[in-house]
Amino acid sequence: MLHTDLEEKKVIPHLVAELRENFEKRVTRSLIYRQKQLQALDEFLAQHENEIKSALFQDLGKPSQEALSTEIAIVRREIRDTRKNLSTWIRPKKVSTLFAAQPAKSHIQPEPLGVVLIISPWNYPFQLSLMPLIGAIAAGNCAILKPSELAPASSQLMAKRLPEFLDSASFQVVEGAIPETTQLLQEHFDHIFFTGSGSVGKIIMHAAAKHLTPITLELGGKSPCIVNVDANINVAAERIVWGKFSNVGQTCIAPDYLLVHEEIEEELTQCMVKKLREFYGEDPALSPDYGRIINERHHKRLTDLIASGGEILVGGKSNAESLYIAPTILKNLPPDALIMKEDMEIFGPILPIIKIKSMKEAVDFIKRRPKPLSLYLFSEDPDIHRYVEKNTSSGGMVINHTLLSGCILTLPFGGIGASGMGAYRGKASFDTFSHYKSVLTKPTWKLDIPSLVINPPYSKNKERLLRMVL
Repeated sequence: MLHTDLEEKKVIPHLVAELRENFEKRVTRSLIYRQKQLQALDEFLAQHENEIKSALFQDLGKPSQEALSTEIAIVRREIRDTRKNLSTWIRPKKVSTLFAAQPAKSHIQPEPLGVVLIISPWNYPFQLSLMPLIGAIAAGNCAILKPSELAPASSQLMAKRLPEFLDSASFQVVEGAIPETTQLLQEHFDHIFFTGSGSVGKIIMHAAAKHLTPITLELGGKSPCIVNVDANINVAAERIVWGKFSNVGQTCIAPDYLLVHEEIEEELTQCMVKKLREFYGEDPALSPDYGRIINERHHKRLTDLIASGGEILVGGKSNAESLYIAPTILKNLPPDALIMKEDMEIFGPILPIIKIKSMKEAVDFIKRRPKPLSLYLFSEDPDIHRYVEKNTSSGGMVINHTLLSGCILTLPFGGIGASGMGAYRGKASFDTFSHYKSVLTKPTWKLDIPSLVINPPYSKNKERLLRMVL
C-alpha cells in the first residue's frame, strides 16, 4: 500500500490504526516472519541496485561506486549480520536472583515496542532509511518510513518498490513534505527515530512529548578534526580529503573544521591540495567522482558561507544552475567568522583550518563548544590518543582516519548532547527498538524467604534476619 496523496486527513490516522491492529495480532513477533522480512529487504537492494544508483545520481549526483559502498553494500551487510545473530538476540536472558527473594527465577525478555515512525534525511537516503528499518523489523515492530522529500527520486523508488517486498500490513512508506510529517507527528507512536538537523530535532522532541513517546535523535553538529605536530602528513591529508569531500561534504560525521598545529599547517594544506587533484582532477566540476549539492537553497547557503570570511586556499568556484561547489579549503578565518558559529554545521564541501599551538589549546577549543557527533585525531603518539579521548566528549571518536567508524557495524552510532540521543547499528539497532522486560517467577509451594522477614508483624528478630539476607 502506498500513500502519497494525503488530502484526506483521515488517511494517516487510519494507516497507523491498521498497523497497530496488525501488531496486536502478534504477526511480527515470529522469528521466521522477521527473518523473511529482512531477507525481502535484502532482495529489494539486490534486484533494484541499478535503480537505486540512478535515483541517487538524480538526487545527489552520487557516483556509482559511492552509491554502492555507502548506500547499498553497507545496508546489505547490516541485514546479513542481523539475520545471523537475531535468533540469539531474541532469546530471554537468565539473570541471578537475590538470595533474599528465593526461591525464584529471573530473566530479561526483549519484546517489540509496537508501531514506530522512522523519519530519514536526504543525504544518504537509502542507508539512513533502511538501517533503522532493519532494527525495527528485527525487534518485531510495525513501522512507517517517511523518506525525505528533498531526495525525490530516492523517496519515490522506496515508496514504489518496498511494498513489493515487505508485508504492507506491517510496514508502510509515507511520502510528502512538512504537512505529511506534521500529520504523522500528531499520531501516537511507540518510538520515533529521526535523523536530521538539530532544529528539526527539537520539533520532533516537542511532538513526541505529547504522547510521552521515546525518541532517537541522530543529529550532527561541528565535528572537529585535530592534526597534531607528529601526525603522518601524507596519510592525514588523504584521509581528511576523502572524509570531508565524499558525498560533497553532505555527511553528518564529516570533519567540519580542522585544528592543525601551526608547525605543520603549511605542509598539510599543500598536501591536501595535492590529494584533491589526485581524487578529482584539475577541475572537479568535470569529475565523474564528485557529486552535487542537494538543492538551490543549500547551494546558496554554502556559497554565502564561503563569501563570509577567510582566505580561499583552494576551490571557491560554484555554479548555481548545476548545483556545483568546488572542494574548498579556507584559512586565516576572522575570529567572528560565520562558518565557525557553534550552531553552523557546514554540511558541504567547505573546510576551514584553524591553527593551534598545543594539544591543550585544541582540546579547550572543542570543550567550549557543544558536544560533537564525531571527533577525529591524527597523531602517532598513544599518549596523545589517550589525552584527547579522556578530555573530550563526543558521540564517537576516530584516531588516524575519518568517517570509518560509520562503517563498523559493531560500533553503536549515535550522538551526545546537541549531537543527538540514542544509538543504532547492529545489536544497538535491535536494542533501540526493543523493550527489555524484567520477569520474576516464584513458586507457591516452597518455603518463602521474603515472607519470613517482610510480612507484619515486625520484630527485632525479623529486622536482624533482614540485615543478614540483604
